[in-house]
Order: sequence, then C-alpha cells, then structure tokens
Amino acid sequence: MKSITIQHKTEKKKKEKDGMSKEYDKLLRCYHSVREKISFEPQVALILGSGLGDYAEQVQVEAVLDYHDIEGFPVSTVLGHKGRFVFGYIQNVPVVIMQGRVHFYEGYDMHDVVLPTRLMGMLGAKVLFLTNAAGGMQKGMHAGDFMLITGHISSFVPSPLVGPNIEELGTRFPDMSEVYKKDLQEIIRNTAKNCGIPLKEGVYVQTTGPNYETPEEIRMYRSLGADAVGMSTACEAMAANHMGMRVCGISCISNLAAGISENPLTHAEIQETADRVAPLFQQLITASIVNIANQ
Repeated sequence: MKSITIQHKTEKKKKEKDGMSKEYDKLLRCYHSVREKISFEPQVALILGSGLGDYAEQVQVEAVLDYHDIEGFPVSTVLGHKGRFVFGYIQNVPVVIMQGRVHFYEGYDMHDVVLPTRLMGMLGAKVLFLTNAAGGMQKGMHAGDFMLITGHISSFVPSPLVGPNIEELGTRFPDMSEVYKKDLQEIIRNTAKNCGIPLKEGVYVQTTGPNYETPEEIRMYRSLGADAVGMSTACEAMAANHMGMRVCGISCISNLAAGISENPLTHAEIQETADRVAPLFQQLITASIVNIANQ
C-alpha cells in the first residue's frame, strides 16, 4: 500500500511538472520567437480596448510584429482588433502596445488569454496599462465617460492562475489586495485633472461574454459593488500582478448597461461611442504613461 501511495504521489508531481512545463514552454517559445525578430525592451505595456486601435499611429514606431508571426501565439478574432504588437516610444517612454487583445469568449483557454500579458512582462515591461470599453452601472454615468479602475471582481470567469503554478513567474498564492496600484491611480487622477478631463472611479467586473448581460445580472453586479462591466481586463490584471508587474487601468464607458439604458445593446453602438471619445482618451493615456514613467 505504501509503495502504491508513493507511486501515486510521484505520478501526480510528474503531471504537475509536465503541466507547468507545457504552459511555460509555450510562453518561452513565444518569447524566443519575438526576440529572434525584435530586441526592443519596453518599460510600459499598453493593451488597447475597443475604439483605441488607431492609438498606435501616434507612437514613434520602432517595430511592428503581427501575432501570426509569433510561434504559438493566440490571435484575436474580434472585429476592430488589428492583431499585432507595436514597439516604440510615447514621447521618451519605451512601450509595447497590444493592438487587439484575446478574449475568453473567443474559445481560447484562459492561459492563452493572458499569454500576451505575460509575454510583455517577460519582454521587460514593468507596468501594465489596461484599457477597455465597458458598460456603465454607476449612478450618474453616461456613454463616453472615463472610469479609473480602482479594483475588480473576477469571480465570474476562470482564474488564469488555476492549474500547476508557473514558479518562474510568481508564487502559488499571490496577494490581490492592491492589484491596481494606488500610486499609479493617483498619477492618472492628477493627470486627468491637469488635462481638464473628467474622470470617474470605480470597480470593474469581468464576465465571460460574448452575450451582453441581462438586467437581472446587472442588478446583481451592482449589489456586489461593481460600477462597470466588460469581457476582459481582470484576468490580465491578475496574471500581471502574479508576475510582479504594476497594474493600472481606465475604462471607456461606451454604453449604459442593460436595464439602465432602455435601448438594446449592440457592438456597433459601443464602437461608435469609443470612436467619438477616442481623441480625449488618447490624450489621457499619453499624458498618464509619460507621468507614470517619470514618477
């Protein structure tokens, strides 16, 4: 009986090690695939949400790498997401910009959804700046508002940390009491004030998508303390926090959530609102990144 128990434990450890190797080896393949083509080392990683895809045109571009050209890299299938990394400078700040994120609702495993985040961290980025288009639930919100993310609720999507821990990235049980760093929040808050851009604050809740939420679900999320809802961001923030990256984020309130607005929700409406406020959003992101880098 004792030998069977020892054998079982040995097999279990081997499976855990193999599982860890599978995820980490895939990440390493992506890393080496990028490094074979690009040596640029970013300080800040920026993930562009809906309506911000053209932001990279404002960057002093040093290199562009299509997701298809990275071995084993997941590719976004969402309309309006270009699917490439842009390496360059926002003023004097070296950045890597993700034009088109991968979503859980596209059918990818959650480890693949956060692989780009982990990859940008391995490439040298110390700060992850998240943006998204979200449905507003907070009283007084309007389509076109910006919301500083002060915290998130991720209980409605699988954690990207489930499974064997990748020790090379972080600890098995990471603290999540301050995922969105307070000092970065303060910088963004002051930046918005100096730019004359109104900025709301609140908690973001991530859902699986791709369907929009029902009015009943929105009432539940509000009762839990959420102010905005979307289909991304929280999982990326968790993965970044796990590996020691400093995280901050801003939501563009592209629509009022179901039950708050009487109108049916459409992706076209969300895209239209995001496009309309994009110039202000871009101004806020640029100034915030420069101020964060110079803190």
